[in-house]
Amino acid sequence: MKKKSCEGEVLDGSDIMELVGNEEVFSNFVDHKFQELDKDCDGKLSVKELQPAVADIGAALGLPAQGSSPKSDHIYSEVLNEFTHGKQEKVSKTEFKEVLSDILLGMATGLKRDPIVILRMDGDDLLEFINSPSFESDMVSICSVIELPDNDGSLKDYILKVFEKLTVDQGMPPASDSWVMSNIVEPALGSSDTGIQQEPVSQDSFLAEFKKVAVRVAQRLKEQPVIVAHSENTFDGSGIRRLLANKFELDKTLDSAVKNVPRDRHGKISKEYLRVALDVLAPSAGLPPIGAVDEMDKITNEALKMVDADDGKMVKEDELKKVLTEVLGAIMLQIEGNPVSVSTNSVVHEPLASASTLLDPSST
Repeated sequence: MKKKSCEGEVLDGSDIMELVGNEEVFSNFVDHKFQELDKDCDGKLSVKELQPAVADIGAALGLPAQGSSPKSDHIYSEVLNEFTHGKQEKVSKTEFKEVLSDILLGMATGLKRDPIVILRMDGDDLLEFINSPSFESDMVSICSVIELPDNDGSLKDYILKVFEKLTVDQGMPPASDSWVMSNIVEPALGSSDTGIQQEPVSQDSFLAEFKKVAVRVAQRLKEQPVIVAHSENTFDGSGIRRLLANKFELDKTLDSAVKNVPRDRHGKISKEYLRVALDVLAPSAGLPPIGAVDEMDKITNEALKMVDADDGKMVKEDELKKVLTEVLGAIMLQIEGNPVSVSTNSVVHEPLASASTLLDPSST
């Protein structure tokens, strides 16, 4: 991303590493968290008592609230299973500390690999964009991918669609966020006198009208700056190549991936668990979790089809590891030639402040 005037703090996981690495501070942190969660004071955490911690971890990961998305709910469920080992039994403080340490270190590793930049969007970059020499050409490019029925709807609808296509590089926080839409964009559009389209609008007149609204949006951002967590990542296969080139690391990663996979009485594993194992080793291979990036999911599913992942066949552990390695190789070949780039922008709201207490030792 180009350097921006609104660029702020970079979250690279170092604070989390420091917290977990200091045994005394981390133990005090865990004591405080455990006591806070242990509502019945029995010295163990039930599934219900663990829910606030799971919710905080999800928020810290940038997930939407539980119940709002099947994909994110799956991740919440996996986090809870990490604590309970898939059972409904209560969790001791020692178990809670071990799992929390693993989760936080995993988050820190992810942030180190893909730092998050905290941007303060105050309208200055939006004004810079609409007054820049590239404004008209960028707008023409944006408008070319927007489809609205002829003579059906207002110019406001069209302007709204354009705002949804603008990015943080153009000084615009994500208009897909309901708070941004209701507090920034809609009030600026509300003062526009654009009516129902009765005939095609010329490019010049549209740009002039859009610029007026954009100025009002910038003014509202000046009054109510929006904080955005921005991250960029490119999956190009380099992480897989590094892993495959290091036999010791690969063997260790494969062992970890299949360690908790269910087996039959002969010790064999169903190939249906390939996705589960692949999700476990994804961070070590520089891959996103399954379900996080649609384009990567397509590539991963194609690689799994090649090895008949859904045929339900029972295989020995060594064979499953061999198949996993083949899947990694197939994914690598696909993304080396056509890397997948992902940009994520999430508005940071005050209600998410509870997530920071999960990571902030000062909260103890």
